[in-house]
Amino acid sequence: MQLRYDRFYKYDELTAMLEALVESKPNLFSMESIGKSYEGRDIWLVTATNRETGAPQDKPAFWIDGNIHAAELTASHACMYYLASLEEGYGRDSDITRLLDTRVLYICPRINPDGAEWALADKPKFIRSSTRPYPFDEEPVDGLSLGDVDGDGRILSMRIADPNGNYKSHPEDARLMVPRDPAESGGQYWRIIPEGTLESFDGVEMRLNRDKQGLDLNRNFPAGWRQEFQQVGAGPYPTSEPEVRAVVDFIARHPNLCGGVSFHTHSGVILRPFSSEPDENMPAEDLWLYKLFGKKSTELTGYKNISIFHDFKYHPKQVITGGFDWIYEHLGQFFWTVEIWAPAKEAGIEDYHFIEWYREHPPEDDLKMLRWSDRELGGQGYVDWYPFEHPQLGRVELGGWNRLQVFRNPPEKYREREVKRFPKWLTWQALTTPKLEVFRTDVQRLGEDTWRVRLAVANSGYLPSYVTKRALERKVTRGVIYEIELPAGASLIAGKRRVEGTQLEGRASKPSLQAFLPNPDLSGDRGQCEWTIRATPGTTVTALARHDRAGRVRVPLELR
Repeated sequence: MQLRYDRFYKYDELTAMLEALVESKPNLFSMESIGKSYEGRDIWLVTATNRETGAPQDKPAFWIDGNIHAAELTASHACMYYLASLEEGYGRDSDITRLLDTRVLYICPRINPDGAEWALADKPKFIRSSTRPYPFDEEPVDGLSLGDVDGDGRILSMRIADPNGNYKSHPEDARLMVPRDPAESGGQYWRIIPEGTLESFDGVEMRLNRDKQGLDLNRNFPAGWRQEFQQVGAGPYPTSEPEVRAVVDFIARHPNLCGGVSFHTHSGVILRPFSSEPDENMPAEDLWLYKLFGKKSTELTGYKNISIFHDFKYHPKQVITGGFDWIYEHLGQFFWTVEIWAPAKEAGIEDYHFIEWYREHPPEDDLKMLRWSDRELGGQGYVDWYPFEHPQLGRVELGGWNRLQVFRNPPEKYREREVKRFPKWLTWQALTTPKLEVFRTDVQRLGEDTWRVRLAVANSGYLPSYVTKRALERKVTRGVIYEIELPAGASLIAGKRRVEGTQLEGRASKPSLQAFLPNPDLSGDRGQCEWTIRATPGTTVTALARHDRAGRVRVPLELR
């Protein structure tokens, strides 16, 4: 699968690319619709695994998604790039080959196909998420509505000369608008407003209308969901929206999932739970692993890893709830959100703090950004102000930052470089998941037609079979289930046909060799079950072991 970086893919082309991938490698990829969007488009999901080594449901799984927010189109590209890496790497790259032979990936490149289509239209409209009207269905009767007023396919800013305006030209470059000093007066000032049209303008008062489509699909998930007065865009109830309901239902029906990554834009950072609680409320073992995995994420991607609650709040007195990190909070699966692309860093601004920088930063940073845009983007990033006769405001000037192409998504020349950061990290994470394997089998003859059969298994993965302590707290995963299958004529004398055993530890969270006390659990990664069977010599019985998250093994045993 060859990706292009000079544009983003509309729904029909994205669908055709996924279909072609599945057709070219049906042993590795399959495709299904997990539900319909508000406008009736299929939400496509690709299952990636080598089916010759086992069924997808019998292997530990990892989730990857993108583009839940309408204009965050690079998130889809990141998913598609990883799919292309898997296609090309299988049989050539040892890690990818081992991954697809032993694990399964569920990849949903575009959760929100409707919103993406709006962003990709010839005359685009940029909304947060779903195209469904919310919380009300009426069209605005007054106020400013965002839109492309001059038909050039961009939504920029409008500036109007105003003695009470908040902005002025930077002394080193008159194109650049920077905040006016709090005590300053007597200069040339400008009122900056978003590009759009006004309804019922009285010549004095202006207010920005909220989008009629006010949903934020990433606030519609179950964990910590709150009503509109507390969490804007969360919807009328958890999973009220078909896109979110499809994702939640799929994940809930696939208990083999151990973790996941959700791609967004922008900030150039990798985020971890919690959204709404401090680190001290997280089980210590989980926090240790998040920090360990976070170091690896930075090593492999170049992106800093941080806590949402401690480092990525939109407002210091508010928290984000109802987000996709519900899969850690409710299900105890390790989860990360990736915010692709950091334009400030690209411009040489190293000392920036994500959300804080967008609230306030020195004018010198704006000048660095503009110089970077001039040097690297050839006028496509920052648009020089040009006159326009506005239908309600009269003569204005249009220009400023082309946000879709510079902030919400990387410019064309940077897209491939940004999405190339992630495949090794995604593969590494998926390979840390627990993996059930046969450790030993024994058949012992006790009498003429009596046999003792034993199946011992081990967790060969890094993570424990339950994945996180959060999962144990939430009681969402069982220990290893052992079963025996007997043919006609054989009978069970001792033992049960189905037995729930213990959880199996992995290599994670083990104390160092220099610890004061050694780890007392020397074989916590192993478990076993035995049965006594009456059957004639030569009979074949089947011993099975399965774990919701660590996979399944099945062993035929001949009684001899």
